[in-house]
Amino acid sequence: MVDGHIVALFEDVGRHNALDKLLGYLAQENYDTSLGFVVMTSRASYELIRKCAQLNISLLASISAPTSMAIQLAKQSGLTLASFCRGDRFVLYTEI
Repeated sequence: MVDGHIVALFEDVGRHNALDKLLGYLAQENYDTSLGFVVMTSRASYELIRKCAQLNISLLASISAPTSMAIQLAKQSGLTLASFCRGDRFVLYTEI
């Protein structure tokens, strides 16, 4: 999402493949990834955090639990991590 609008939506059986499709699209279209965030319907793993941090994405929101390594890497890289995002509730694991 950028400026309150969905920029792109990708699906795949594998969460890594879905994120790779999104990140590839954003790179190809030359989007400033620091202006938006990623929402995923999966758990937040270390690898997903690593990929988002490498492309300067500021926030990753997921509907399921993050791994402990994902939380640690998010803190180290300055990425905001929100999980258990359901309805109007979420758990924030790193500072905004």
